[in-house]
Amino acid sequence: MTSSGTNPDGPSGAPGPFGSAAWEVLLPAASAPPRARGRALQAALRDAVRSGRLVQGTRLPSSRDLAADLGVSRGLVTEAYEQLAAEGYLRSGRGAGTWVGGAVRAAPPRARDHAPLTPGAQVDFVPGTPDLSLFPRAAWAAAQRGVLAELPHHELGYPDPRGLPRLRTALAELLARRRGVVADPERLVVVSGVAQATALLGLALHARGLDAIGVEDPGSPQHSALYAAAGVTAVPLPLDAEGLALEALWPSGVRAVVTTPAHQFPTGIAYSARRRTELLDWARHVDGFVLEDDYDGDFRYDRAPVGALQGLDPERVAYTGSVSKSLAPGLRLGWLLVPETLAEEVVERKRTMDLGHPALDQALFARFVERGDYDRQLRRCQRAYRERRDALVGALQEHFPGARVSGIAAGLHVIAGLPQRYGPQERFLERVAAAGVEVRALGAYAHARAGAEDGAAEVRLVLGYAQLSPARIRDGVRLMREAAGQ
Repeated sequence: MTSSGTNPDGPSGAPGPFGSAAWEVLLPAASAPPRARGRALQAALRDAVRSGRLVQGTRLPSSRDLAADLGVSRGLVTEAYEQLAAEGYLRSGRGAGTWVGGAVRAAPPRARDHAPLTPGAQVDFVPGTPDLSLFPRAAWAAAQRGVLAELPHHELGYPDPRGLPRLRTALAELLARRRGVVADPERLVVVSGVAQATALLGLALHARGLDAIGVEDPGSPQHSALYAAAGVTAVPLPLDAEGLALEALWPSGVRAVVTTPAHQFPTGIAYSARRRTELLDWARHVDGFVLEDDYDGDFRYDRAPVGALQGLDPERVAYTGSVSKSLAPGLRLGWLLVPETLAEEVVERKRTMDLGHPALDQALFARFVERGDYDRQLRRCQRAYRERRDALVGALQEHFPGARVSGIAAGLHVIAGLPQRYGPQERFLERVAAAGVEVRALGAYAHARAGAEDGAAEVRLVLGYAQLSPARIRDGVRLMREAAGQ
């Protein structure tokens, strides 16, 4: 496109000083709305210099010629040249034209995505991720529109560090109804997932002089790192068939312990009623606390969910949960119910940490809970995940006869113990990885005995299934069987 007889490629079609390829990057700016056209032209020129499309020493057309070619006013081009010259991108002199300057040496680095991924895996059985395609986009969008229409202006200010009263009230009712907790909204803190709840509890315990905390072994590898960041040392404590082993807890010297009693991660144990009582007796005796991570307590398939431990003694149990498994971990939205003796310290730490959770996100989730959308989402997920659990158990029975599968009554993963003929474990893991299947051994979640199972004859796997369709689950188990070569 040219006007006034101007040829951007110079006489006889030879490339001119500006070059048609570089000139074309300015065309979208010329089509911008009139009020934004000047800024768009400046941004397009700036980006062309930064990216190297216009290299140092390139001579630009006169303001008259470029304005005619783009179909904009000459004043717009002149203003753009002057602004970029002031910023150092261009240089000009009276009667000498306008040139690309030498201030910009290289294009700025682009942000990379460092989100955890499993590169190259055909089937990923690593637990921890839900099916993100189940996220209720339509219902979430409707809740968002409703919140934006009704939210009072003052609620866009700095929120109560505990969370919006509306959300704390809705969550307290939800948790009391679904998980059997004693939920006082005044002791409920809205947090950025269980990770932030863990950090807040670690800081509060450290401030009270507790410098060590017991963690389940095997257990979540994140607990140790999060408490260490708060200055609290994690002490691995073994499990038995009923839960955390009390004979190891009593002499450990710790006065706080992290548990996953509804569905222990990763073994799948549901703490027995006797062990729950014993654990609370221990906490009262040592004047300590039990920190309950209810990471997947809503997902129980063969009987009603086991109630939260916190409901038995809310003054000794701090309770945490989130929407990471029910909606999406990227929402960074969770809750923390704290004993009264820790409440003031936790709330103050939350205030100094981030001044409170985003108000719009809180109001949106409150509406989502109040209207019953969250209950519907939980039911939808439960149906889908039960079907996937059944597909995984069936595929293991078909392809690995004699396999022992446990931890299937709840949660989003199972433990599979394969017959000895498929071992040793290290060799099995190498083979399935080469076949494009990503799995984790149970021993990978051990704290005190890290690496102890590397040479184990029996293959014991932690298999997550929430993120996989039934067809992919069956394909993955078949690939494992073929890779095992038995």
